[in-house]
Amino acid sequence: MTGGISWLTPAWPVPAHVRVLSTLRGGGASSGAYASLNLATHVGDEPAMVDGNRRRLRDAARLPQEPLWLEQVHGTQVVINDGPARAPRADAAVALGPGHVCAVLTADCLPVVLVDRAGTRIGVAHAGWRGLAAGVLEATVAALGRNPRDLLAWLGPAIGPAAFEVGAEVREAFLLRTAGSPSCFEANDRGRYQADLYGLARQILANAGVADVHGGGWCTATDRAQFFSYRRDGATGRMATLAWLEPGP
Repeated sequence: MTGGISWLTPAWPVPAHVRVLSTLRGGGASSGAYASLNLATHVGDEPAMVDGNRRRLRDAARLPQEPLWLEQVHGTQVVINDGPARAPRADAAVALGPGHVCAVLTADCLPVVLVDRAGTRIGVAHAGWRGLAAGVLEATVAALGRNPRDLLAWLGPAIGPAAFEVGAEVREAFLLRTAGSPSCFEANDRGRYQADLYGLARQILANAGVADVHGGGWCTATDRAQFFSYRRDGATGRMATLAWLEPGP
């Protein structure tokens, strides 16, 4: 926690200049459904509150620049973050050097950070079930331009399988393209399925050649104190997962 703002950080074997954080919902200025550290401009919160929350985060985390905020559409587009820009329409961003802060916003979808072992390239993807099924993780791996075996991944906070009920069409979308995906769906007594986003992401990453995967295990829908959740609340805020490289030694 810094300046009242709290975040999660990975426990993984990467160089010290690799910086990653995933915000929790406390420590901001927003109120009501968006209380309190809402970082999204598209959910109905007051723009001045969002601007203030982003400024608080920038100061608390000592960011080297304003994050590249994306216009997320549950797709597979990946952008290269090489300097200030207006929000591009994309669901992942990569930085190929230090000083550029990549960001995704989530409130049940899965944020996935990828970095090479030497800490020279980093990226973050917004991976809900639609993005996972469409190939956003494979696209992010490709954009980093490194051997997948040389990459590490960290799975940030997302909805857990006990809270994520889906229809048969979601299961079918993965069965058609992702080896090993049947184990990530458990039939329930309503004729639907409990889906494991973390398990699906691990399977997709493994199929893409990324074996060193960390994180996972949270549930945004059941932990109201720490996380925003769209499925739980409908109108709500968004957390941010940020990833950047400090200048190396």
